[in-house]
Amino acid sequence: MQSFPIGVFDSGYGGLTVLREMVRVLPQYDFMYLGDNARAPYGNRSFEAVYQYTLECVQHLFNQGCPLVILACNTASAKALRTIQQQDLPRIAPDKRVLGVIRPTAEMIGNITQTGSVGVFATTGTVVSESYIIEIEKAWPEIRVVQEACPMWVPLIENNEHTHPGADYFVAQHTKNLLSKAADMDTILLGCTHYPLIMDKIRQFVGPHMRIIAQGEIVADSLADYLMRHPEMEARCSKQGKRTFYTTDDTQNFDAHASYFFGEKIQSAFVELNAL
Repeated sequence: MQSFPIGVFDSGYGGLTVLREMVRVLPQYDFMYLGDNARAPYGNRSFEAVYQYTLECVQHLFNQGCPLVILACNTASAKALRTIQQQDLPRIAPDKRVLGVIRPTAEMIGNITQTGSVGVFATTGTVVSESYIIEIEKAWPEIRVVQEACPMWVPLIENNEHTHPGADYFVAQHTKNLLSKAADMDTILLGCTHYPLIMDKIRQFVGPHMRIIAQGEIVADSLADYLMRHPEMEARCSKQGKRTFYTTDDTQNFDAHASYFFGEKIQSAFVELNAL
């Protein structure tokens, strides 16, 4: 049986914070990352657009041989994952699998909160989908979830403006809004894979008791568990410790930004999708 990399997809750079944890937890596996930077950000796009873009990128990773693709993007997981799993996979790739980041995060959050009150920062698309509210209620019906859409955060981060004092206004504004929605909140979930890069800024505007949870470690541990429970899929994943990176936009720009998200130097290749 031939083996191929695990595919990891994001609309831009944020999924690299998840990939970084996957590599830490599963260093022996090969990973292929695709960032659809030419059409990023996805957060404010329609359900149909996000679904179509995500399906195109998943199909590209399938064409490269990836037997398993992780949507390391909350917006894609919220707006496209279920349709791809239920309608497209049986038709285009019945022997392959696509997993998202929302469900494993939702399944873990009840082990973290003590008060049963959780706040979620996310893109507008993820908030409107109510995916976190739905998935957390399935796993932990007693937990109350409130959300705050932060449409400016991804552009600030991707343009490297989040380290400047001007970003504090937007972080403070949305943090204040979220905290006002639940007085007993003790846990904040970063429901976008970009947001770990501003975790320190968020901490400035919350109390010391607040737990701020990034998804990378949770998703990486969930992937390790999935591979252990599905040995037939695990056997199809190559293990030479290789990582390859692709972008639908300028590679030089991608490499400069992506290295910051991933924590080490990256050299990517350009890929042109049919619909671009």
